Amino acid sequence: MGMPTRVAKPARNLAWLLVLALCLSQPAWGASGGAEVRRLGLSKVADDTLLTVILDRAATPRVSTREVSGKPQLVIDFPGARAGRLPRHLEGDELLVQQVLTETAAPGGGVRITLDLFPEKPFTFWKMNRPGAGGQTLFILGLKSDPRARPVQARVVPAPVPEPEPVPTASPRGESQDTETIPNPPPPGEDEGGYQAPTGSVAPGSFAELRRLMPRAGQLLQGLATEGWVVSESNRYDRPGKRFSRDFILNNSKYPELVVKIAYLPANVPNTPNISIIMLSTEKVTGETAARYQALRQWSFARIKQQYEDIGDFFDEALKPLRVKLREQTKSLALRDAAVFQNFLKLACPNNPQVADQVMKHVRDKVNIRFEGVQFTISENPLLILNLVDFLYVKAYFLDTTPGGGQ
Repeated sequence: MGMPTRVAKPARNLAWLLVLALCLSQPAWGASGGAEVRRLGLSKVADDTLLTVILDRAATPRVSTREVSGKPQLVIDFPGARAGRLPRHLEGDELLVQQVLTETAAPGGGVRITLDLFPEKPFTFWKMNRPGAGGQTLFILGLKSDPRARPVQARVVPAPVPEPEPVPTASPRGESQDTETIPNPPPPGEDEGGYQAPTGSVAPGSFAELRRLMPRAGQLLQGLATEGWVVSESNRYDRPGKRFSRDFILNNSKYPELVVKIAYLPANVPNTPNISIIMLSTEKVTGETAARYQALRQWSFARIKQQYEDIGDFFDEALKPLRVKLREQTKSLALRDAAVFQNFLKLACPNNPQVADQVMKHVRDKVNIRFEGVQFTISENPLLILNLVDFLYVKAYFLDTTPGGGQ
């Protein structure tokens, strides 16, 4: 139905007054909505930097990039949102994010979260909303280094976690309280959502400890132990008053070019789950191609600009040909050790026996030279990601609501 062509003058004037009043009542980034931004945290999960925001209801923020006084920023605006007890400042991850700042307009006017980024570090990012515990909603923004992306004007990629299941929300680098006004709490116990060092007969860095930390991944962990995988490295990241996280590296003498990497992130907020990530990867593949690719990925933007007029040229002329070769090499490796990948997938998703066939079908696909890699979401519960971008890997995410979440 179209608008009337004639409107009585008093009614028209009243309509314009209402519009003007509404516009003047909103701050620069505000709008109606009413969601409450309750907590936020910054964490590093595998190769991704995650900003996790907890809201009392679903809200879709505006995400934009900009540069202020030569400093690149990523800005997340929640129009019309109310602010809970948010920290004004969070430490960065020392990789992509220098610091996180929050600011609020008048009550109900909006919440802005600004990520100050390191210059000359191109990245891609994805965003998503997921339901959390107790009717809350989690907004997650993920950033990942990517030499193909132009500085500041980062490329947006699809979110890798589309399923309706809660995810962990905080991190060793993010707190739910304002650290400038509230002292740090003592280190948490397990019933509070934190990690405690193993006691009794459970040795740190053992499969017994892994199974205790990650009960939902118990079947997969038992299978890895049975197949001869051993924990070659384990690390604990603890800081006074903050939650602890762990990572582990598993090797198998029968498969020297494969590696299993495990990350454990305990919940930092009550009624939220712990997250465990187990990845079977081909990144230990050797040779000139792999070594050259890994070296190029360490180049700074300044060094790239010395040899290439545009960062897109660096990707097309330097990285992309190597990615095509790596894709071929890791495809051959995964097909040679197909039984290892198939058993990993069956144990990771025991209720979905088709995942192994789906993954191997993608692995066998012909490598497209024009588009050398892609990621697939194979399963949603647990979340299972297949990476075919450079070093082939499968990554499984497990969520445990106890003991860390304490539901």
